[in-house]
Amino acid sequence: MPRFAANLTMMFNEVPFLDRFEAAAKAGFKGVEILFPYEYAIDEIAARLEANGLQLVLFNTPPGDWNKGERGLAALPGREAEFEAALRQALKYAEALGCPRIHVMAGLVHHGASRASYIANLKKAATIARDHGVELLIEPINTRDIPGFFLNRTSEARAVIYEVGEPNLKLQFDIYHRQVMEGDVATAIREYAPLTRHYQLANPPDRGEPDEGELNYAWLFRLIDETGFDGWIGCEYRPRRGTIEGLKWAERCGVCLG
Repeated sequence: MPRFAANLTMMFNEVPFLDRFEAAAKAGFKGVEILFPYEYAIDEIAARLEANGLQLVLFNTPPGDWNKGERGLAALPGREAEFEAALRQALKYAEALGCPRIHVMAGLVHHGASRASYIANLKKAATIARDHGVELLIEPINTRDIPGFFLNRTSEARAVIYEVGEPNLKLQFDIYHRQVMEGDVATAIREYAPLTRHYQLANPPDRGEPDEGELNYAWLFRLIDETGFDGWIGCEYRPRRGTIEGLKWAERCGVCLG
C-alpha cells in the first residue's frame, strides 16, 4: 500500500504553516513534504516533526527569485555559483531534518536554460549530495502550470538521468503533470518505475483531490503497488473545499493516509 505525504505548502492552509504539522498528523499522515522550507529555522521545523511523529520526505531546492518569476537555477548558464549555494543550503536542511530526497528545480527556457548547463550542474550536485547521503530528483512539469519550465516530458528526464550517470539522481513522477502534458499515465508508471523514487498526485483538470477528475486514482494506486514501489506519494493538490473535508478521497480510493 502506498504511503502518503501531506504537502504542507498546499494543504492545511486553514492554519499557519508551523501548525500544519500537527494538523497533518491528526489527519493520519506519517509523512510531509514542503515546497520551500527556508523561511523557517531548521530547529523550528525539527521540533514540529518530532512533536508530531512525522517524517519530512521531500522539498525543493531554492528557486532563485520567485517574485521575479524564477523557477529554479540548475539549467541557467552563468548562475552556477548561485545554484551551488542554493544546493548547499538545501542539503543543510535535509541533513539536519533527516530528509532523504531533494527536488532540484531546473529553471525556465526564457531565462536562458540550457541542457549543457543542466547536465553539468546536476553532475556536480549529485556528487556533492552523495557525500550527505541525499538523493536528488528531477521532475517534468507541465507548461500550463509553469510556462517555459525547462523539463516537461518524462522521456526527457530519463535521458538527463542517464546522461548525468550518477546513482543518486532519479525521477520525481508527478502524475498530475504527466497527465496534463502527455497522458498515458498507466503505461508511464510501468515504464519509469525503475527510475521513480517519489510520486506526487492531484487530479486534472483543477489539480484537486484524487477522487474527482480525469484519472482513476484507486486503480493507479494498485498499479503503483504492483511495481513494487515502497516510497512516498506526495499529496500536492489544491483542496477543493476544506482540507479535512477533502481527505475523504482516501476512503473512496481504498487507501489509508498513514
